[in-house]
Amino acid sequence: MSEPSTTSAPPTRGLARRIMLGTVLGAMVFAGLSLYGDVRALAANLSTFAWSTFALALALASANYGIRFVRWQYYLRALDVHVPAGESLLVFLAGFVMSVTPGKLGEVFKSFLLWEARDVSVARTAPIVLAERLTDLLALVALTAIGSLFFDQGAVIAAIGGALVLSVIAVVSIRPLAELALAIAAKLPGLKRIAPRLREAWEALATLVRPAPLVMATLLATFSWGLECIALWAIVRGFEGATIELGPASLAYAASTIAGALAMLPGGLGVTEAGMAGSLQVLGVGVTASIATGATLLVRLATLWWAVVVGAIALFVLRRTSRK
Repeated sequence: MSEPSTTSAPPTRGLARRIMLGTVLGAMVFAGLSLYGDVRALAANLSTFAWSTFALALALASANYGIRFVRWQYYLRALDVHVPAGESLLVFLAGFVMSVTPGKLGEVFKSFLLWEARDVSVARTAPIVLAERLTDLLALVALTAIGSLFFDQGAVIAAIGGALVLSVIAVVSIRPLAELALAIAAKLPGLKRIAPRLREAWEALATLVRPAPLVMATLLATFSWGLECIALWAIVRGFEGATIELGPASLAYAASTIAGALAMLPGGLGVTEAGMAGSLQVLGVGVTASIATGATLLVRLATLWWAVVVGAIALFVLRRTSRK
């Protein structure tokens, strides 16, 4: 194997524990939201809910994954990493089991799967996950900016997220800054040992954030996350007497997702849900606390938790295939 001993054991041993922890946190958040929205009122609203809109949300979320897979393939080719499309799709989807990690950075699990299957250096492909998160954040900032006219705090969240993304891109793209960061890392006790791998990772990431790949990936991300904004819009309108325009729905979804990512909590749990429920009450028409709670719970089921289910299925199929 090409990887050093520090990465010779993929983090599969703690995978079940991480997923269980995220599930428990998710259950706690769902319980808290249910109490906030009044359980009886929530049950009454769900009894008249148009479940076809939830099916539409699942379809839109699945389309989101398809577009993000196109970006994943684009990044692999940019790094001259060649994997059969079917296997690459399973690896990409399997990474979703780590969606309940802070900032979804646990999706670097995909790099370990590629290393296992194709002996591709983890340091070479792990920067793809960071590039994905950067372009996701750029896309969400753009979607927040579009809807920020409806909610003053949306512009603040978009500005913070945008500044964070631009600062990381600057460190990666401007060679003197990157060399300074690498030199500092090489002197730190915890990072000194893996300094060569950090340089390899930086070189890969620098390739991915060049203008052409950055623009292409951000456009794909904007389109894909826009589909999940539409999912929230559809779900809110599935509640009797409630409605919201697409612009405010995009703001509620994108700004809350950014806030959850910046909080660095597993899957943004708690922060994302609270922000989304509060935003829906402010931006929607006829959206009561119980309806906002129900819409938030359903859209998180259709996006975050549906991704975890898809990832678990893909990982199971990938393991079965590799054993054969």
